[in-house]
Amino acid sequence: MKKSKRIIGLLLAASVAAVSLVGCSKSDDKSSGSNTGSGDGKVTITNVSYDPTRELYQQYDELFEKYYKEKHGSEVEVVQSHGGSGKQARSVIEGAEADVVTLALEHDITLIEEAGLIESDWIKEFDLDSSPYTSTIVFLVRKGNPKNIKDWDDLTKDGVEIINPDPKSSGGACWNFLAAWKYALDHNNNDEEKAKDFVSKLYANVTVMDSGARGATTTFVENGQGDVLIAWENEAINSVAEYPDDYEIVTPSISILAQPSVAIVDSNADKNGTQDVAKEYLEYLYTEDAQKVIGENGYRPTNEKILNRFSDKFDLNVKLCKIDDFGGWNAAYEKFFDDGAIFDEIYDK
Repeated sequence: MKKSKRIIGLLLAASVAAVSLVGCSKSDDKSSGSNTGSGDGKVTITNVSYDPTRELYQQYDELFEKYYKEKHGSEVEVVQSHGGSGKQARSVIEGAEADVVTLALEHDITLIEEAGLIESDWIKEFDLDSSPYTSTIVFLVRKGNPKNIKDWDDLTKDGVEIINPDPKSSGGACWNFLAAWKYALDHNNNDEEKAKDFVSKLYANVTVMDSGARGATTTFVENGQGDVLIAWENEAINSVAEYPDDYEIVTPSISILAQPSVAIVDSNADKNGTQDVAKEYLEYLYTEDAQKVIGENGYRPTNEKILNRFSDKFDLNVKLCKIDDFGGWNAAYEKFFDDGAIFDEIYDK
């Protein structure tokens, strides 16, 4: 039964991905990816990102393209690619053109580094461990919260149907799992067997497991399935903004500081002659103008002054655990998400 639910999610996500490719008009005539121009001096770079960031980067790319034109007197065009973060990382490893990657978690970029495509010190190339914005994990429920969902333990109750992406392909799903695990530890005296039992009950209530976070949002919001979506904060904020009479956000008692990471894909950028443009593209994310765009799109700016301007949008008092609480991403992935690790143990039962 669980296997079939995951397959349903993958099929739904595939249809969503097909639609999103059509919507990314910039990529329609440049299927080969990056290049250094097409006779008119325009430089094209490709940003391979995770699936909920498409609106953020549509707006940011326009801002950057205008800035670049004014500064250099020449044009740059940014092509976007979106999908589940883990899936996107594997696509780059397998040869997809990317000058930069802006993925959901450090581990996905580390996989590209280990394939020899990104220099080993990438995490120090940009400020704040190459994480220009953050997010967290919340619950999106239907208006009025008919199942009275207030915290993680409510997700384990009989009759609660959860929509959640698959940690095997979605970076957001990994953050979701870790936040639930930390809640379970805190409420069971750090007993890992009890934590495993808790998350096993939670995932037994997952009725559709999409391959990416945006696919999960579509399943919950557009297709009307499930009682609760475990969601990126930005996805929940945007859903409520679009359908204020239909949805509301529940912030759990503990969540996690999610730190999406960015990096230049050095091998491709060197080949394409886009190393300087790619670096400027990622550096510009830290500017005040870009940080405003980040906040407007439901992500938490790392610039504290800009973040505080959006204090009405974010719950800045929520208790957040960090990836360091799990020994860092390499240790967390090995323990929870590698083949045969804890997630497979609890989901394949």
